[in-house]
Amino acid sequence: MAEREPNAQQCAEFMDLEVPEYAYMFGFLQADGHLHQGAGQKGRLSLELNIRDVDLLYRFKHLTPYNSSVTERVRSTNFVKEHHSATWTLCSLEARSKLHQLGLPYGRKSKKVTPPRVEFSRRDYLRGVIDADGSVGYTGKGSPFISLTTASTAIGAYLCFYAKQVTGAQRLIKRNTRDDIYNIGYERDIAQMLVADLYYPGCLSLGRKQVKADSIASWSRPADKRALHSQRSWKASEDQLLLKLGDPVAAAKELGRTEMSCRMRLWRLRDCRMLMPKDQ
Repeated sequence: MAEREPNAQQCAEFMDLEVPEYAYMFGFLQADGHLHQGAGQKGRLSLELNIRDVDLLYRFKHLTPYNSSVTERVRSTNFVKEHHSATWTLCSLEARSKLHQLGLPYGRKSKKVTPPRVEFSRRDYLRGVIDADGSVGYTGKGSPFISLTTASTAIGAYLCFYAKQVTGAQRLIKRNTRDDIYNIGYERDIAQMLVADLYYPGCLSLGRKQVKADSIASWSRPADKRALHSQRSWKASEDQLLLKLGDPVAAAKELGRTEMSCRMRLWRLRDCRMLMPKDQ
């Protein structure tokens, strides 16, 4: 049966990266999807996940106004005797061309991918990349963390740039010598801030990572653990000035504090994680 192509309106909407769901989807595909090119105009986009994440594949199928399919298989791997997985497959040339134009290469792509060069929803895109190639959870000592493993210099640098804007924490990326990839991670208070920004309520995400993100939101730093920001206590008058300015950079200059400290405090106040300051 011939493939049913979408109408012009649907094509215009597909992969609009300013739409959060498409930005997330594109980030995930850049990290874990595979664009295969066949003879002539033949080819396919495929994404294989563990069966536990099959719901996400159906979400992608629903978001795509082209014929696509989700299939399951059980096979033996080097790690397990029976690996149950699901694969989403999209063959439409028009859809593949759009994805390729936005920055999803054909064939091997690990070092070549870059953030989109069009306007896009930044936190949704990065959440897609992290859901595919990163981790969210707790360290062995019980501290929250969020990390990304990537071979792409552009993707690694962009995560560091974005995280600095959100948390004030600076990271300098460097490939490890063992397998020539970047391992970028954030822990404790900084991780909590970044996770809260990326995994906001109602966002499209892997269910199991959303559960971890929700848990991290309620984490409190133990009393015996040093904060990753200034330990100087905050006065109500300082909180009031911070809220009035609404700008961590300006507040840091006015209050003589670090920008990261002001970012953390403002986030906690705005997110209702502490009582609002009263006039003294």
